[in-house]
Amino acid sequence: MPFDYDPENIFAKILRGEIPCDKVHETEHSLAFRDIRPQAPVHALVIPKGPYATLDHFCEEATDAEIVDFWRCVGQVCRSEGVEDGFRAIMNARKNGVQEVPHLHVHILGGRPMGRMLDPA
Repeated sequence: MPFDYDPENIFAKILRGEIPCDKVHETEHSLAFRDIRPQAPVHALVIPKGPYATLDHFCEEATDAEIVDFWRCVGQVCRSEGVEDGFRAIMNARKNGVQEVPHLHVHILGGRPMGRMLDPA
């Protein structure tokens, strides 16, 4: 499956400075910021700065430095956001995964009990 990346998506605009964000953490290859529609007391998004649409796209085409930086940024956000009692990390991909923005991102949610991961369909 080809990887379709839309350079006009909202996260690309945030990375270009066209749209502001409430920054949590930034590294050479990653940016973390608070979700504008939080689903939990802690709800941060971590995105790579490169143009990657989904996790598989990122895993196949990102450099080793980008991959390490991204996952370390996720860890740093978890520590800085104080989710020591537990958190959920969510990544959605494509239509059936209900991905709303075609730029790889991980949601870090915490600050309350998160409940079961999925309800049986």
